[in-house]
Amino acid sequence: MQSSAELSVGNTPLVALDRMFPPDEVPVFAKLEMLNVGGSVKDRTAHYMVSQALAAGRITSESHLVESSSGNLAIALAMIAKREGIPFTAVVDPNLAPANRCLIEAFGGQIDLVTEKDEGGGYLHTRIRRVDELVRTIPGAVWLNQYANPDNWRAHYNGIGEEIVREMPVEPTQVVAAVSTCGTLMGLARRLRERWPNIEVVAVDLEGSVIFGGTGGNRQIPGIGASRVPEQLALPEVDAVIYATDWESTLACRRLAESQGILAGGSSGTVMAAIAKLIPNLRKGSCIVTLLPDRGERYLDTVYDPDWPAQERRLTRPFAASFRRLGERPSIVRQSRSTSGAASSWMPTAHVLPVPMLSEGAAI
Repeated sequence: MQSSAELSVGNTPLVALDRMFPPDEVPVFAKLEMLNVGGSVKDRTAHYMVSQALAAGRITSESHLVESSSGNLAIALAMIAKREGIPFTAVVDPNLAPANRCLIEAFGGQIDLVTEKDEGGGYLHTRIRRVDELVRTIPGAVWLNQYANPDNWRAHYNGIGEEIVREMPVEPTQVVAAVSTCGTLMGLARRLRERWPNIEVVAVDLEGSVIFGGTGGNRQIPGIGASRVPEQLALPEVDAVIYATDWESTLACRRLAESQGILAGGSSGTVMAAIAKLIPNLRKGSCIVTLLPDRGERYLDTVYDPDWPAQERRLTRPFAASFRRLGERPSIVRQSRSTSGAASSWMPTAHVLPVPMLSEGAAI
């Protein structure tokens, strides 16, 4: 039996998404990160960063944790701070799901809400500036800084990356993962490439994010994308990026629930939508491994609400407008396959956005 202070994270199930993605086309395997104790992959990040800071003496009984978060990391830190008996302040923005706010507060976390959008069209710069203010004014304040802390990617190198290496029944040809701080993607890429040097690393980003040079804009799916480039990102280690819209993410979440019986959060839908676009363009014999970052119960009033999002945001993009190679390695897509159509039958073509004119290598 474990005491409450010894609750562990990790060792989540690896499952085949064989009803949503027929394995005779391209098999897809996913780690169910919503089954971590706090409900998301950010449990791994939070527990590793805090344990390392405790061991180094950066966090003591007199500390006050402060962190910028879109929701899940704040939940994990609030839970840990409660067990450690230290205060925690979460700097959040209006995109925070109401259920996530309730969870942070249920664990005793304090909410500091910013409402002014930043120069990138999001809230991340504003949140970080507010964290800087709080660190200067709160006695004993400690900011672990998930955006630049190398213990972020190390958490996933030693955690989910190691587990995938141990558990995959076949060799994966692509690892596909959502980005925000980029810690999860970098940890996965580094550990999986040690085992499978030729594996292709595909980042999934939300339209409106600037991480890979896109134009900043309104994003309503929390926990994915950013209005600044995170320090964790090592661009040469990423082969490609594929984008999805809020609406595509929403449709894919609902499809995942219908086909697999898995109720996952919005960023999981973004990943599923990206994979649906990618699969028709992969070579025969490909195999994808991915992760579903968090639970869907927290998004019942958004992603799973039939009236969400607003009609003007119910837009999709075809593969050609969503995919971009980043590295120098050979293309991961089949050059002979047309990429102008919609990805899947469950993405309605009536709302497909036109393919923009792009220069070679240009951002979406």
